Amino acid sequence: MATGSTLHLVKPLGFEITDKRLKRAGLDYWEHLDVHYYESHEDFFQRHKDKRMAFFSSHGQKSHWDIPFKDNMFLIFGKESVGLPKELLETQKENLYQIPLYSDKVRSLNLANSVGIAVYEGLRALR
Repeated sequence: MATGSTLHLVKPLGFEITDKRLKRAGLDYWEHLDVHYYESHEDFFQRHKDKRMAFFSSHGQKSHWDIPFKDNMFLIFGKESVGLPKELLETQKENLYQIPLYSDKVRSLNLANSVGIAVYEGLRALR
């Protein structure tokens, strides 16, 4: 909401979207978000096959600072527990990016932090 971004969620979700869960998370603005739901990865990619996309994974070889951001671009993240499906890691190598970690004690960033970093880097790059 704060960035003017649209949220696209692909089922099955790794979390529940209920009033109780949203309130607990402090998301009292949920009703104001532009949210789109898809039944599967296939559904999402079929509808948006002509769009530019950047995929985020700890397996990416390029930094998120190297993304050639464009307006209306999709930033694709996997489930917090397992990341992106292997099939996407293999087929999207050219569009696969990571957010660098500077400690060998940290395995990964949580999803919310990763999305925030990527979205605001994109906004900075496009300004």
